[in-house]
Amino acid sequence: MNASHWLVYAEGVREHIEAARRRQGRAAANRARAGAKGPAGWKLEKQLLREDNRRLREEVDRFKGAVRRSLGQQLDQFGAADLGTRVDELTVENQNLQAERDRALAQVKELTEQLSESQDDLAAARASLRRMIRTENQN
Repeated sequence: MNASHWLVYAEGVREHIEAARRRQGRAAANRARAGAKGPAGWKLEKQLLREDNRRLREEVDRFKGAVRRSLGQQLDQFGAADLGTRVDELTVENQNLQAERDRALAQVKELTEQLSESQDDLAAARASLRRMIRTENQN
């Protein structure tokens, strides 16, 4: 039997399994006692029971497949919801990082302009100092 371990031992399920085993044991003992001496109609009934049993097993397999598919879809939906939330979080984080980058670029531009002005002031101060030194040297 290919049943899930947790399913077999789940509350309420285990009792049904044990009851079915006891019924099967009693039925096997009754068949052994009756042996081949049973009426001819029992063969037909036995064949009908086997066909019914086969049909029930196929139905159980279909139900198992349906449950598996349903659980899979539910898990996919939970995963998709989680992924959607994660995408939203990443989008907000991306926007925050872009805004931070823009602020940093503006600050770099401002500092570059200040540096350029300072370099111009320094060059002007050096030129003025050179003129002053030449003027002093000529006097």
